[in-house]
Amino acid sequence: MEQEDLPLFNDSVEETPHRSAPKPMVRRDRPFGKYIVYVDESGDHGMSSIDKDYPIFVLAFCIFHKGHYAEKVVPALEAFKFKHFGHDQVVLHEHEIRKEKGAFRNFPNRAAKNSFLNDLTTIVKDSHFILASCVIDKHRLRTTTDDPDNLYHIALMHCVLSLYDFLVEKGEHEQLTHVVVECRGAKEDKELELEFRRICDGKNPLGIQLPFEVLFADKKVMSSGLQLADLVARPVEDTEKTSSLDL
Repeated sequence: MEQEDLPLFNDSVEETPHRSAPKPMVRRDRPFGKYIVYVDESGDHGMSSIDKDYPIFVLAFCIFHKGHYAEKVVPALEAFKFKHFGHDQVVLHEHEIRKEKGAFRNFPNRAAKNSFLNDLTTIVKDSHFILASCVIDKHRLRTTTDDPDNLYHIALMHCVLSLYDFLVEKGEHEQLTHVVVECRGAKEDKELELEFRRICDGKNPLGIQLPFEVLFADKKVMSSGLQLADLVARPVEDTEKTSSLDL
């Protein structure tokens, strides 16, 4: 899919960005970009105790073209829910699907469950999002440093820079791109916001300001993008297509 050739929406008229201002624009003064990012994580980012069955931390950035997301991805996910549940109030969680909990334990038979999984796999495949991710092996990290930094912050830096590289490739690095994460708690959200702003204000290996803005979505918000990010975060460890940081 040639995403760089897509207009934001089919009927939209693309305007040439104004580039005559000599001074860098403040993030909020920039025009909105064509892409939006939804973020999820898998595993615990703490190092005090390591789960022997899952000793990794994964952070996944799912990058969607807004036009495709609004016109194809969201309607497809809604139609999928109506088909399999009769309503659209089900929130798709990878853990609950894998463990057959909640709404995902009531399939009448195995054939119905397989149909559900096949349709969901097709939706993920046809969503055409770009996955930028970071996988951290806690055991290996512990052997390389005595006092590792916050794993979320390590992964965040990697993913933010991968996002910037992608937007440079698409010519969208001067536009404002929103990065949506799910609320985790007041303390955690504050720490994440401060670290995100620190990175975007120039505290990064490139030494430049990055045109990103983080948004925190309440857990009650039924976001298609966040649901898809949740579905792919854990399987990232097993895919060869991820851009991973193996520490």
